[in-house]
Amino acid sequence: MPRFMGFVRMQEDIGAPPQALMDAMDAYIGDQAQGGHFLDGGGLYGTEDAINFVVRKGDTTRVDGPYAEAKEVVGGWALLQFDSVEEAVAGQLEFAELHAKYWPECEMVATLRQISEAPSEATEA
Repeated sequence: MPRFMGFVRMQEDIGAPPQALMDAMDAYIGDQAQGGHFLDGGGLYGTEDAINFVVRKGDTTRVDGPYAEAKEVVGGWALLQFDSVEEAVAGQLEFAELHAKYWPECEMVATLRQISEAPSEATEA
């Protein structure tokens, strides 16, 4: 059964979501978990405590947040499992529509990506 990662990207520091959205999300996630689709997930703290390790030209550099240049940040994630890509897309659309309905002033991007279940075969250069 295919697994997916869902990500929520939005502007940082836009305030707390309305209680109506939180209530709707609790119900939605509960239904998805009961159906075996929502495996795990949660929100993320802001970038003020984020740490990036940047690899460039063979060197690794640590860069601590906050990141003034960041316009959007990943604010949440979910590990999902569906019988098909079509079902996963429908589920992510429903998730995004909850935000449109209960927090219309929020601009966000709900991204869905399928998880690769097998390592890619190495190719020779």
